[in-house]
Amino acid sequence: MKPCKRWLLLFCSILLAGFLAIAAIVIYVDPFFQYHKPLAYFPYKVDNQLSQNPGMARRLDYDSVLLGSSMTASFDTDWFTEVMGLQTVKLSYNGAFPKDEANIMDIIFDAKGDSVKKIFMAVDQGAFSADTETTKYPIPEYLYDKNPFNNVQYLFNKDVLLNYIFKPLVDPTERTDWTQLYKPWWTDQYYTKANVLMYYVPAEEAEEEMPEDAFVSGIQANLEANIIPFVEAHPETEFIFWYPPYSILYWNDVMRQKELDAVIRELDYMTEKLLAYDNVRVFCFQNNRDIVCNLNNYADYTHYHADVCRYIVECFENGEGELTEDNYKAVLEDLRELAAGYDYEAIYDNWYD
Repeated sequence: MKPCKRWLLLFCSILLAGFLAIAAIVIYVDPFFQYHKPLAYFPYKVDNQLSQNPGMARRLDYDSVLLGSSMTASFDTDWFTEVMGLQTVKLSYNGAFPKDEANIMDIIFDAKGDSVKKIFMAVDQGAFSADTETTKYPIPEYLYDKNPFNNVQYLFNKDVLLNYIFKPLVDPTERTDWTQLYKPWWTDQYYTKANVLMYYVPAEEAEEEMPEDAFVSGIQANLEANIIPFVEAHPETEFIFWYPPYSILYWNDVMRQKELDAVIRELDYMTEKLLAYDNVRVFCFQNNRDIVCNLNNYADYTHYHADVCRYIVECFENGEGELTEDNYKAVLEDLRELAAGYDYEAIYDNWYD
């Protein structure tokens, strides 16, 4: 064999061995959990909802799931064990649209089937009028489908190798606490009225009142396409939907944009449709004055402290804040009165109370 051919063969062999070694490392550690459960001793870094949620839905052990947007970020899943005896995994997406929830529920029920006891879903009413096929961010399809041949994008991915395998090994502080996935960076010192007001910019005032039914068609389409099919297909699973306690400043924006009737109507419509199912419960925390009127509970005008999250978990167990066919209209009317009658100007009188 000529020397040039020998060197070419050697080069190709080394190159192939290198690619095989990279693939073997990725499969062994599997930081996106496409092939197996997490290794007990590896310091996994979990911070990529779009890429890591599908694998966690398939591979982790759980009987309940926490879904939603960043409104779920400060939840500790150990609380669900302590309060409700559930082994819960958090699979949230920042700014989640209903299609995001449908995508991950497809994987959840395909992987776990009838073993899923409860789905807890935070419902951001503003997101539920999005297009039924729109996700908040483009998703890596190859991690969501079942095609093993397109995983080459995962196996030979520089970001996966460097940031999710080597970096956690070098820097142990990168290790994620599995009970606090996607925990926000805010520490307790950020949860103050002064901090919230410092960064809050009121919405522009609208000139005309928004039509009462402005959001209904979008809500209806998303319920029918992305939510109700799972409720109907899995009667053995209890679906717990809840309206997060945005601060009173959120309602200031609603009032300034003249959307109050439309927002209350969409909550009314959604609640009516969901409560029609025996395996559904709905909770509303948006009119809880002790929470929403105290800006010291917030890091910004919507994101609340972990203590509020703990309280919400306890409500799931004791029924406080639950909507029923008998009370939901009265609760939503109370919310309307809170939003319409609040003295928003007085909020600025004392930034440090």
